[in-house]
Amino acid sequence: MNDTLGIIGSGRIGGAVARLAVDAGIDVVLSNSRGPQTLRDLTDRLGPRARAATPAEAAAAGDWTLVAVPFSAVPHLPVDALAGKIVIDANNYYRLRDGVIAELDTGSLTAGALFQRYVPGARTVKTFNTIYFEHLVSLARPAGSADRSALPLAGDDDAAKQSVTALLNRLGYDSVDVGATTESWRIQEGSPAYVLPYLSDPRLPWPQDPGKPAGVKEIRTALEQAGSSS
Repeated sequence: MNDTLGIIGSGRIGGAVARLAVDAGIDVVLSNSRGPQTLRDLTDRLGPRARAATPAEAAAAGDWTLVAVPFSAVPHLPVDALAGKIVIDANNYYRLRDGVIAELDTGSLTAGALFQRYVPGARTVKTFNTIYFEHLVSLARPAGSADRSALPLAGDDDAAKQSVTALLNRLGYDSVDVGATTESWRIQEGSPAYVLPYLSDPRLPWPQDPGKPAGVKEIRTALEQAGSSS
């Protein structure tokens, strides 16, 4: 495997994952909707392992492709370039930002399931959507650390989930398998597993909270709470 991570959407989560990937010795190919020239400052900060490209080029280059865009932009992804790829869905649906998306507003589909419909042929795994971007960087720990955090993931392709689990391990995180994409409601915005486990004080605004580790046991408990409150 050529250790390369393609990133479509190089904002807060995309930039945070890129930082962790570069630090782990993984090359990153960054892209956004505005063009490679707008990413020069970010690639300069990340160093020689990072380069900018178009979304289709980032998808083609990556052994994994992270998609971290507003949900309203999901219909405009380079579908052909993502076919057959392991695609990491880091997206959340926020009505105020994305507008009303009927299937998500009514709950007839999870955000993960609707994302999957927009990228037929891709091997999608949903993760990175439950943690604030600053905490994603600050809470990363080497394997075996007593204070290592875990991230939940969901998807239908077991081999893809195993590959993403290995990637998360390299980036500094354990993982908890939520199950199939239909179970990804357990990690959507507003669920007990969304952001809260990583906050030291939920009363503080996220940017002011230093974050705290949340291991496998704590994430599993949050997922169970989602099930008991449904």
